[in-house]
Amino acid sequence: MRSVFAVLLAAVCFGTTGTAQALGPDADPASVGFARILIGGGALGLVALALHFAGRPGDATGTSVARAPGDALDVGGRGLRAPAWLLVAVGATGVLAYQPAFFAGTAANGVAVGTVVALGSAPVLTGALDWTLHRRFPGARWLVATVIATAGVAILALASDGGGGAPLEPLGLAASVGAGASYAVYTLAGKALIDRRWSSTNSMGAMFGVAGAVSVPLLLTTDTGWLATPSGLAMALWLGLVTTTLAYVLFGIGLRTLAPATVSTLTLAEPLTAGILGVAVLGETLPPGAVAGLLVLAAGIAVLAAGGARMPRRTLSATAADVGGAA
Repeated sequence: MRSVFAVLLAAVCFGTTGTAQALGPDADPASVGFARILIGGGALGLVALALHFAGRPGDATGTSVARAPGDALDVGGRGLRAPAWLLVAVGATGVLAYQPAFFAGTAANGVAVGTVVALGSAPVLTGALDWTLHRRFPGARWLVATVIATAGVAILALASDGGGGAPLEPLGLAASVGAGASYAVYTLAGKALIDRRWSSTNSMGAMFGVAGAVSVPLLLTTDTGWLATPSGLAMALWLGLVTTTLAYVLFGIGLRTLAPATVSTLTLAEPLTAGILGVAVLGETLPPGAVAGLLVLAAGIAVLAAGGARMPRRTLSATAADVGGAA
């Protein structure tokens, strides 16, 4: 259960994002997103480098897959190969693509619909991609818990938004699904690196470090005046160091022993945390429908957490065959 708690704590860190932004200055969402990746990804990369040069080996991941660091990953038993640098590049691309896709979706169809589609599609897409690539189905408990938790997210968001009747924009929906797919991509890339005996911190540090470096020129194209204010700098540091660096260290710990789809569903505790902080810190009042959504969401997470510490059957049973085939 330690991995489950690590992911839930990561989701709590994620859930402080909205409150931190509400307490900070007005700023361009794209600028905030790139600053967050730069600070958080850069710090995560430095942590990984420090552990590496300190002689902390990256093979004690707790995962059952025993491949050497240089081995290629056997995808779905079909002999498809991907070098580690490509996995890092793909994961970093997912990290960079998530924020603009998410904001584009919410701008087109509103925060409620955009959030529901992005957060709700992420666990489903993660599970589908994991099954396609690795024949690793998360199980019936994950499926039931994901349906319940996603329904809770939908109820919460729609009740909080007041339920507008404007028609939905297809491009906005595609952007929100793209955000969910981006999340799935870097989650699976991180898991693939861990499965070849990278440490979870090295896995997250490599992807987010590369994303942080790429975000520098992107940040410079935005209005960064908010960073020169004390409240803006404090907001950037919190978003970078807490909601990114600390959160993804914990996220990676969960990926050691949990299926990517299970991790993705557990992080739906993010809107649950955001809702509670909105009431406790920002003095917001939740309508009855939103409270019901929070309860349904919590129930879905509880269903998964009760049995989420087990790896999928394919991961455990196929390990010997995979390693033997690689040899």
